[in-house]
Amino acid sequence: MSDYILAKQNGRTIPSEDKIFGISSRAKAMIAKEGADKVINATIGSLLDDEGKLVVLSSVVEAVKKLAPADFADYAPIGGTPGFREAVKKAAFGSFQPKTFTEAVSTPGGTGAIRNTISNYSRPGDKILTSDWYWAPYGTIAGELGRSIETYRMFDEKGAFDIVSFSAKVKELVLAQKSLVIILNTPAHNPTGYSLSDQNWDQVLDVLRQESAGAGSIVLLVDAAYIDFAGDEEECRRFFPKLEQLPPNVLPIVAYSLSKTYTLYGTRCGAMICMAQTEAIADEFRRVCEFSSRGSWSNSAKLAQVVLTRVYEDESLLEQVTQERAEFREMLLRRGRAFEEEAERVGLEIVPFDAGFFVSIPCEKPDVISRKLEAEGLFIVPLAKGLRVSVASVSEEACRKIPAMVKKAME
Repeated sequence: MSDYILAKQNGRTIPSEDKIFGISSRAKAMIAKEGADKVINATIGSLLDDEGKLVVLSSVVEAVKKLAPADFADYAPIGGTPGFREAVKKAAFGSFQPKTFTEAVSTPGGTGAIRNTISNYSRPGDKILTSDWYWAPYGTIAGELGRSIETYRMFDEKGAFDIVSFSAKVKELVLAQKSLVIILNTPAHNPTGYSLSDQNWDQVLDVLRQESAGAGSIVLLVDAAYIDFAGDEEECRRFFPKLEQLPPNVLPIVAYSLSKTYTLYGTRCGAMICMAQTEAIADEFRRVCEFSSRGSWSNSAKLAQVVLTRVYEDESLLEQVTQERAEFREMLLRRGRAFEEEAERVGLEIVPFDAGFFVSIPCEKPDVISRKLEAEGLFIVPLAKGLRVSVASVSEEACRKIPAMVKKAME
């Protein structure tokens, strides 16, 4: 009997398996066969300790244990509980609470914020702009909604943020579409670990002001999923006030995730927060994004919303969470520095890196090199332009081993 193909592709290319999870599965299979000491699995996008166990903040665990059944079993409002809406603004902006009109809508992780932004602020057939090094699911999300990804060159020949390429692409797409959604993943960009500097931000926002004159709307989605592991929590947020000085038809939206910051990956909780120049734009944001939520996932999980609310109601608990996270952040920063040092020592070129979960390596044949390294017990992720290494999921010792292994495989 012949196989039937019933699902409709609808212009999409659907792989037989997710690339990252497929590589990770092969790593786990080798661990089972050869032993954990023979394998380095640097594919996982979660923070693990040096023994390979998931990092979970004990202070958050204690908050979860104190929940009543109704705190997690009952439905949350579609846009999030009132307490969560306020708490997540405090969590996202820190001491830089915006003077603009803000509204927060709960989403299933930062992914939901990306989905809702593309759905509501672009049209079918539109191109969504992001950098040429980008998180692959951006393309998946855009494709599911009948859009596509267009990229600008992220780094120039000197390794600096390529504002010339960014400006040219913004101009081109605004002219063609009359509106534009831009995704900037910063600080601690996935997959490179790069963070826009204050100067970079000034350049980006100057471009948006200039091009806004010919646009119906420009929406700037700041994917800040890794903001609390990018360095000092206050320093990493100093760019937020810059976003307040934009024309009314340029709308910044911040995608914030509790997955990394509160080690609540499995609860799938995040938020999208607008920074609107008028109350009417903020009200519209809340209305259309809640409508899209209803038509996709409906309600987001309530558990993490209640936990975040409790954290910001209890100064002592907030201090515990902040201190515990700082210790793990320092562990992650040490790993990143170790990788950089060894890459420089062995002459391995890496993409400009500041902090975060990942480091990327330019490579002409990433799939070939990745498969070659698997035979050596090193599992990393091939991307369109190179290789991604998760320094979040391996020890500092492993971070010092990996550059030489990659360098040898590329020779």
